[in-house]
Amino acid sequence: MERIPILQMGEFLLVTIQVDMHDRLAMTLQDDLTNRIVKTGVRGVLIEISSLEIVDSFIGRILNNIATMSRILDAETVVVGMQPAVAITLVELGLSLTGVRTALSVEKGMNLLQKSLNVSSKSKL
Repeated sequence: MERIPILQMGEFLLVTIQVDMHDRLAMTLQDDLTNRIVKTGVRGVLIEISSLEIVDSFIGRILNNIATMSRILDAETVVVGMQPAVAITLVELGLSLTGVRTALSVEKGMNLLQKSLNVSSKSKL
């Protein structure tokens, strides 16, 4: 079965989608990612989608679901590398991706997650 690799980098999981997403692969990613969050206890998830040229409403909902599930499991999600055509398609489909934070690059996404972690860690003290 085809799977998308999920790499752990300290307190974050990094997912780089380098293939065309189909529905079954998206569902597998959702399941694998939520299981890894629980298993590792990470606080952030970065999903890099620069290779995705097409996103349909199902894939958009999966990205939204991943962010929602991650938040429930105490992890922030940032999607990076979105192509302009993908952003246009999501808007045209009426998908707002509530709760999905975005950044232009992996570096900016990691900075966003680190800032988020520092703020939430300080507020728990």
